Amino acid sequence: MRKTSAVLASLSLAVLALTGCAATASSDGAACDRGGDDKILNVADVSGDFGSLPEVAVFGPVKTDKTSFADVTVGDGLALGSDFQPVVMDIAFYGGDSGKKVYQSEFNDDASRVHSIDYWAQRSAGLSDVLECATGGSRILAVLTPEDFGEQNTEAFGLAKDETVVAVIDVLDVLPSKASGALQFNDASGLPTVVRAPDGTPGIIIPDVPAPEEIITQTLIKGDGPKVKEGDTVVSNIMGVGWDDKKVTTNSWGAEASISAAPEQLIGATVGSQLLLVFPEADGSPATAIVVDILGAVAAPTP
Repeated sequence: MRKTSAVLASLSLAVLALTGCAATASSDGAACDRGGDDKILNVADVSGDFGSLPEVAVFGPVKTDKTSFADVTVGDGLALGSDFQPVVMDIAFYGGDSGKKVYQSEFNDDASRVHSIDYWAQRSAGLSDVLECATGGSRILAVLTPEDFGEQNTEAFGLAKDETVVAVIDVLDVLPSKASGALQFNDASGLPTVVRAPDGTPGIIIPDVPAPEEIITQTLIKGDGPKVKEGDTVVSNIMGVGWDDKKVTTNSWGAEASISAAPEQLIGATVGSQLLLVFPEADGSPATAIVVDILGAVAAPTP
């Protein structure tokens, strides 16, 4: 697809205080302190295979004035080191008084259901603390106060106003927050220069020359993940800058990652890579330079 606006639409289709008891590695290699309270493991019996809807027996009534959690199992995947790092997870809620299940997510192995801590915290504020520094492959048991669960949720699920909520969360996968791999040498003559902040946020410096007349694709960082295939769903962070006005046109950094069907310019690139794409002016769309960090790629689920 040659139109810059169409490519941008494809690339940018987006979904919309703990005490440390263990240290894990976040996606940028920094230490990430995971809190928790092992006494929470006594509020319910949780069994069943990870990634499948668990069998949960709540030893109610469960009452708490503080949202708390404990890891039933600790995975060896990446840790959630920021509010907007992509994560795939399943969750089920149970009434603390009745022990009855009031909500469950899909539990269908669909790895394209990518969100973030921020996404889940907007639905239940207490999940922000519960998910901080959680690692991929972990199963978490949590208790949420009515305030942290949310008054609207309490009413929607038919819970009492003062009812504690028990949550079981399977953190299926934590994706990296930025590209990582081997820096690649490119002839940058007449092309943008890309700089990076410590968190990976790119800066795109447009040269004072006319934009290329053909689409340019360069690999700036080559990741060591699997190759993106046609039909894959790609999770990425993107930054776009107009060639002529040098203004940011699109940016997913500090927000939900972009989730889209793989555009042709990304097919064959490896997960973990950072690409520079330059699109010339076409059909009224201005020339644009786009930096893409490929964080993940998954095949569409089989119907």
